[in-house]
Amino acid sequence: MFRHFAVLLLASTAAPAFAQDATPPAATAQAPSRLFTGSDLFSLEQASDPQISPDGSRIAYVRRSGDIMADRMRSAIWLIDTKTGVQTPLAAGPGSHSSPRWSPDGTRLAYVSAGEGQSPQLHVRWMASGETARITGMADSPDSLSWSPDGRQIAYAMRVPGEGMKLGKAPPKPEGAKWAEPLEIIDRVTYRADGAGYLKPGYDHLFVVSADGGAPRQLTFGDFNDGGPLSWSRDGRSIVFATNRRADWEREPNDSDIHSVDVTTGALTQLTRRYGPDAAPAVSPDGARIAYLGYDDKRRSHEPAQLYVMDRDGSNPRSLTANLDREIDTAVWAKDGRSIFVSYDDHAVKKVARIDLNGRVTPVVDGLAGGGLDRPYTGGTFSISNDGRVAYTGGDWKKPADVWLSGKPVTQLNETWLAGKAMGQLRPLDVTSKDGRKIDSWLVLPPSYQPGTRVPLILEIHGGPHTAYAPVFSSDYQLYAAAGYAVLYTNPRGSTSYGAEFANLIDKNYPAEDYDDLMAAVDAAIGAGVADPNNLFVTGGSGGGVLTSWIVGKTDRFKAAATQKPVINWISEALTMDGTGFTSRYWFSKQPWEDPMSYWQRSPLSLVGNVKTPTLVVVGSEDYRTPVSESEQYYAALQIRGVPTALVKVTGASHGGFTARPSQSAAKASAILAWFDKYRGNAAATTAGT
Repeated sequence: MFRHFAVLLLASTAAPAFAQDATPPAATAQAPSRLFTGSDLFSLEQASDPQISPDGSRIAYVRRSGDIMADRMRSAIWLIDTKTGVQTPLAAGPGSHSSPRWSPDGTRLAYVSAGEGQSPQLHVRWMASGETARITGMADSPDSLSWSPDGRQIAYAMRVPGEGMKLGKAPPKPEGAKWAEPLEIIDRVTYRADGAGYLKPGYDHLFVVSADGGAPRQLTFGDFNDGGPLSWSRDGRSIVFATNRRADWEREPNDSDIHSVDVTTGALTQLTRRYGPDAAPAVSPDGARIAYLGYDDKRRSHEPAQLYVMDRDGSNPRSLTANLDREIDTAVWAKDGRSIFVSYDDHAVKKVARIDLNGRVTPVVDGLAGGGLDRPYTGGTFSISNDGRVAYTGGDWKKPADVWLSGKPVTQLNETWLAGKAMGQLRPLDVTSKDGRKIDSWLVLPPSYQPGTRVPLILEIHGGPHTAYAPVFSSDYQLYAAAGYAVLYTNPRGSTSYGAEFANLIDKNYPAEDYDDLMAAVDAAIGAGVADPNNLFVTGGSGGGVLTSWIVGKTDRFKAAATQKPVINWISEALTMDGTGFTSRYWFSKQPWEDPMSYWQRSPLSLVGNVKTPTLVVVGSEDYRTPVSESEQYYAALQIRGVPTALVKVTGASHGGFTARPSQSAAKASAILAWFDKYRGNAAATTAGT
């Protein structure tokens, strides 16, 4: 008979920590805490998706704000007058509003909007009159909006429901009987997706609709997924997009090509042909060329996307960034068609540059920021006016992203209330790994930190592992710092923004020497006189969870650990993650059944017999990227061995939506702090050198 082991739930774990933030009765209300608290997550606002009008006079952007009653971040669309800086709400009522896109002449703005409990629909605002019309009334949400050059039509992508496999049938059901639900039959290679759950039958296809409203028309068909971004030809007769229409596309998901669809006939023309993903096409202003992103797939764990240009018919493709050695993530043509604006990460800083048709790179702006609030990943988006002004989301470690215009901030969304907070301070840390490589690292110091003293240290490790941290805002780090911890974060080998060679040092070799980079950073924090060597803690999520579990299997120097949504057993992960086939193709050389020991030797579970460190295990209950079973395996193994542990499940959370709800983000951080506090030594700061 199996015994049922107790699970440490978020609600019970976080309750003591939140009691500090409880609001007292109005009659005895006290001043709010000067320290950053879990309740402050509801006060944060963040700018995203800034879209500058063609004439540069206005910027429409998405403003994300906390809704404490609904426990969600709400999205609204605001307008900024670029001359005066005055802001006005455009779509800010109940519900969610996103994806603002200007018409070519700047007289209208298309966007996606959903009222409370309603499905998102396409809307258009006539800017002169302020009138708005709902353009679509579909069951699913439109995506990748794109105006036709004459402004008369809008193209978009949307899911089209389908029918799944049918096998047999149930017997006739008597009238009024209450029977079980029908069988669920799965026959797709990828049958579930993180954040979406188990996929219903259907595929994404392209549509066009009149910008004045009316019935939309479907352009693409078949058992394939067609998606954006979408780019119209200059004559408005065709739309260029990326899709994978191989017969075996489910088993070759990384081999998309650029296609063109005739808007009148629906005829498809394939424009690129090579093994690897080609995506994000953009037709030049004169219609003669197409820029796109892609790479030759060599089955390395990281391959940086390059910027390509080809003739409109698909001939003469060539890379413009083969010598840049940075991954291009966005490409927008300049109005004159002589150059292309791109963004990319360079040494943990996101930049916008202009690249001419000879491949010459001219920097434009840097310091882009944006994305998640909990951890400091690189991020940020931009748009370009006809006269070349750049609107983008930017910022630093002091606050979430604002809207910037050509090097200057035009919003200050968090300035007022954050002025009343004592925040943890960031400083860079010089780190050299044992093989002589420089490893970018930063320390976030407690608000009350006194130079010359040592404090408890949390090493926090990024996921990916092919991503990068940056010196930008992090709510987790501010919560940790407010609790008296210094936070150390790094970009160990495998991180992006330092070139393909640095990223692929872990190709078919992860985790491995990245462990040495992390330990070198910890040693540097101790050597700098900040970290108390007797009060070291470690945590990280996803790829950072892998490394956290790997670390405690290799060293006992940490007082406690919290591994978040980790991969513990590469064999089970490879066959249960949402993108089955990815791990075995890009992280290993063979399938699990062909070479099981190579999977086992790189699995943190193989080291669990060495673990003595008290280790908390944290995972979203609906994680399909590093499935819940991974965390449960590790929790079970630690329990069997008698290692202090507890399992925290973030109810209803996916891998990507792990901290989407502010209360859960705060409670998750509080649970980790409570775990570390259980094993933390003398809380008083010690003098450096003692």
